[in-house]
Amino acid sequence: MLTRNIRWIIVSLVFIATGLNFLDRQILSITIIKIQKEFNISDIQYGWVNTSFLVSYALMFTVGGRLIEKFGGKKGLAVAVGVWSLASALHGFMTHFSHLVASRFLLGFGEGACFPGAAKTVNELFAKKERALANGIAIGGSAIGAVIAPVLTIWLSNAYGWRWCFIIAGLIGLVWLVIWLLVQWPKKETLPEVAKLPTTVKTLPFSQIFKNRSALLILLIRFLLDPVFYFFMFWIPKYLNETKQVSFDDIGRFLWIPFLALGFSNILGGYLSDRLIKKKYSVNKARKTIMGFAALLTMSAMLVPLATNLNEAIVLMSILLFAHGFWITNYITAISDIFEDTATSTIVGLSGTAGAISGLIVNPLIGLVVQQYTYTPLWLLCGLMYPIAFIIVAFCIDLKPRAPKFSTLN
Repeated sequence: MLTRNIRWIIVSLVFIATGLNFLDRQILSITIIKIQKEFNISDIQYGWVNTSFLVSYALMFTVGGRLIEKFGGKKGLAVAVGVWSLASALHGFMTHFSHLVASRFLLGFGEGACFPGAAKTVNELFAKKERALANGIAIGGSAIGAVIAPVLTIWLSNAYGWRWCFIIAGLIGLVWLVIWLLVQWPKKETLPEVAKLPTTVKTLPFSQIFKNRSALLILLIRFLLDPVFYFFMFWIPKYLNETKQVSFDDIGRFLWIPFLALGFSNILGGYLSDRLIKKKYSVNKARKTIMGFAALLTMSAMLVPLATNLNEAIVLMSILLFAHGFWITNYITAISDIFEDTATSTIVGLSGTAGAISGLIVNPLIGLVVQQYTYTPLWLLCGLMYPIAFIIVAFCIDLKPRAPKFSTLN
């Protein structure tokens, strides 16, 4: 019983870590409204600030994922949180545009290892019948961090100035790090649910990963979808401010709602997927059922430009992020279903790199589209990409284990 409780305590700490991950990166998307005025930063320059984050984020998703495959989730997350917490605090000391770019680059360097570390931690501690729920909790913190970010950021900014938003977030991360290091990690042989899994598994080489069709398609899907989420992360506060005339102070009253829907659906999507398996659905059918439902819901994003008032826009954005929560929980769990201990964190990392590369290519283009045209084309793309991705999942990927005997033909 103690071992079982420790597993969920660890997952709860991962929940907090992913929450801090999104809290720290969201602060800029809100304070940029003030920072742009103070430092005379254009929308295109802001796009390049986001790109500096995504360059290091893309690199460390893969490098961090590979290192975590080797050293484990506990050490990997400890290093990641320590680095990005320091980077977050450094934002508060910027005096020039170049300082913001450098701080953002370091933030991405730390944050890139977060989700591979979360996936590795869940994979180490949970068997398939509980894995989707555990993954939903682990990554669900990201949404809660995004829920807290607007309210906390605006309050701290008004009370103490925008710089303290970054500094306090960094200090909270360092407190988490101390607690994480003090928790005793259970040994694998003490976990009855995963005792039947091999205690030592050879890490899969990159040469085999890049010959595997399922792995390559998983990377392609992330390449297609991540720009949608980055658009939401980096540009929605500005969208609300510029198109719906939502003031800086009022953003905190509304922006938390879509992210709360995301956090709820992260956990619910994992729970429902596990329930389907317990009802004798195959792993393949259970994951794809939830992902298909999610893809249909995301098409509501195409209606955002037609929203006649703020409430309608917030509802439609909430539906999009609710659907994303269903999707991303089952997407990450599907990776662990297929590759298990041989390559889970590596492929989660590679997929994150693929998404970040796509994001860093698209982000300056978003700035150009917003500055020269409107947000409408961006919302249309948001509504189309998930159905396209689901077609790939449904017809081209079989969610069956390929580890430890990894086939290069599937």
